[in-house]
Amino acid sequence: MDNGLRRTLGVFDAVVVGLGAMVGAGIFAALAPAARAAGPAGGMLLAALAVAALIAYCNAHSSARLAARYPASGGTYVYGRERLGPFWGYLAGWGFVIGKTASCAAMALTVGAYVWPGQQHAVAVAAVVALTAASYGGVQKSARIARVIVAVVLAVLAGVVVVCLSSGAADAGRLGGAGGTGGGPAGIVGLLQAAGLLFFAFAGYARITTLGEEVRDPQRTIPRAIPLALGIALFVYAAVTVAVLSVLGADALAGSTAPLADAVRAAGWSELTPVVRVGAALAALGSLLALVLGVSRTTLAMARDGHLPRTLAAVHPRHQVPHHAELAVGAVVAVLAATTDLRGAIGFSSFGVLAYYAIANASAWTLGSGVKGRTVAAVGLSGCIVLACALPAASAVAGAAVLAVGALAYGVRSRIVRRT
Repeated sequence: MDNGLRRTLGVFDAVVVGLGAMVGAGIFAALAPAARAAGPAGGMLLAALAVAALIAYCNAHSSARLAARYPASGGTYVYGRERLGPFWGYLAGWGFVIGKTASCAAMALTVGAYVWPGQQHAVAVAAVVALTAASYGGVQKSARIARVIVAVVLAVLAGVVVVCLSSGAADAGRLGGAGGTGGGPAGIVGLLQAAGLLFFAFAGYARITTLGEEVRDPQRTIPRAIPLALGIALFVYAAVTVAVLSVLGADALAGSTAPLADAVRAAGWSELTPVVRVGAALAALGSLLALVLGVSRTTLAMARDGHLPRTLAAVHPRHQVPHHAELAVGAVVAVLAATTDLRGAIGFSSFGVLAYYAIANASAWTLGSGVKGRTVAAVGLSGCIVLACALPAASAVAGAAVLAVGALAYGVRSRIVRRT
């Protein structure tokens, strides 16, 4: 039986998959906690967005170079293994799978919170089952679903921007003011912590690299798709952040549980609040779909190398998808969505993804390719480390503990293999 995946995605579909993971739940979920960390000056939140975007660009540049060299499923798990050694590849894969599985559950619970708050867990489980079934039908089918979701979410976000900026409640002074008391760390620490939290919203372009084995002409497609997806996402995030800040201000944004809905209401368009709620639910669905795709492909790559059960490396003979890995990921996420509230997992997820990209940048450094390539890799590596350390202490400690458990498991397995 053929154990390879089918190459069906072009540049447009790859960009859509990346946007589905980025332009969505991140902008609905990450703005408020980032505003709390940045403090009462709206300009600090915008500066944090710029820092997060800079690190994301460096990561994207390094990832694109590596993906062109190693167009296989697994992303940084493969790059770290090939450039730095098996341990570093494994650690990247471990951090990605654990952190993003928790993110899957958080996105499912976000769907439930917006669609039917009284039955949040039941809706979350139903969403996981439905999207796992969709991804089981093939990556091309998943890409078509992502197109619809991205189109709707972009339309909703455009409506939020227009409504806010054209309203009488908009005040440009809120974009740089320092009024209020704030509740986050002061100065550079708050800026970096906010940037680390906002990085959660940029991390979706990793899904393009983890699908490297399903992209047509990956040496050209992936390096084109990643910067396109990242650039579109940055433009959208900047526009939405400016619009919401101009209406709510930093203090009100920091205290909001649904900032985009609150911004529309403050702009005098309360009747559009249900539309924003639907957009948020669809955004979370899009992120969940992209996450299931990415986590299952990294699981496939790790199972192929024996770091996870070999059965997870099976590829469906007709649909050409890693069906055992997708079902396993879906089952774990469904259990978490049914039993746990993980909406506070943004910091934990950011820590895992920043560790993942730190290894990607270290891998890209070994490629050489002149001053620009190494400079970008160095900035990306140092930036990932700084942002990870600046995250809230609980998130950083939990993330470090998960990586330590993974490293211990790797050591035990390696010792057992050497003895046999």
